[in-house]
Amino acid sequence: MSRAPGVPGVLAIFGPTASGKSAVAEAIADRLPAEIVSADAMQVYRGLPILTNQSHRPARLVGIWPLDHEASVGEYQRLAHAAIDEAVAGGRVALVVGGTGLYLRAALSGLELPPPPAPGARERLDALYDELGPSGAHAELAARDPAAAAVVHPNDRRRVVRALELAEAGRSLRPESDRLWSGETRYETLVVGLDVPAAELERRIEARTAAMWGHGVEAEVRAALAGPISQTARAVLGLDEVAGLPQAEAQAAIVARTRRYAAYQRKWMRRIPGLVTVRADRPANEVADAILEVARARKRLPARRAG
Repeated sequence: MSRAPGVPGVLAIFGPTASGKSAVAEAIADRLPAEIVSADAMQVYRGLPILTNQSHRPARLVGIWPLDHEASVGEYQRLAHAAIDEAVAGGRVALVVGGTGLYLRAALSGLELPPPPAPGARERLDALYDELGPSGAHAELAARDPAAAAVVHPNDRRRVVRALELAEAGRSLRPESDRLWSGETRYETLVVGLDVPAAELERRIEARTAAMWGHGVEAEVRAALAGPISQTARAVLGLDEVAGLPQAEAQAAIVARTRRYAAYQRKWMRRIPGLVTVRADRPANEVADAILEVARARKRLPARRAG
């Protein structure tokens, strides 16, 4: 089955958590030959499907790594490019779906990512931060990379250490040319942002959080924490709250954190070049139809002439 006419090779769907991205992607996949490729930094892990809100419908790059795996954007990018290439070569639309902005950009573009730290470098620079203290470590960064030091607070230990790592590798946390926000993509791509009014998004966040307990999230978290778990997996939103707080307190804390994360994702939406916003406070089928109409309308527009 060949790709539906009038639809680009890649459709990307971004939006804040609980905006309905997965349901909309699945509705689109019901309408045309497509393959869903996740761009979610937490759904790459298996073992926490309830907490990370994984769909029952198969999608690429969901549940691919054990919880003790240290994830990196570079490793994800290689897998995402392979999945998208396979879909497009097979005549299917690659539906890249997720709320992790950096993963989305890595999947869609040939974004050159910073190198991973050299073996032992992070531990050594962590020790240096402890030895010199926040001000001393920041002064060391200023001597090596003044541009990075200008945008990193001395008390932000993680970023100071990462900036020092990059400086040692001949790179900068703040490169002169930031291609992250360029509009370049590897394939013809339509990027859609799902817009849900704040009150409706709040209602959805609260409902989804409450439902996790009925689905068994406490047992899921206990099982996850019984084994080894990486630093990147420890960042799964809600993991510590479910593990350490009574249910009512855990739900309230997760809702508050999720609300803040959704606000952060909205900021990403405003910075994605060429993003088309679609109202998503309606059934997923209607949102899917609206997105496909936008895609086909854009394909019907006359090509722009240079100059």
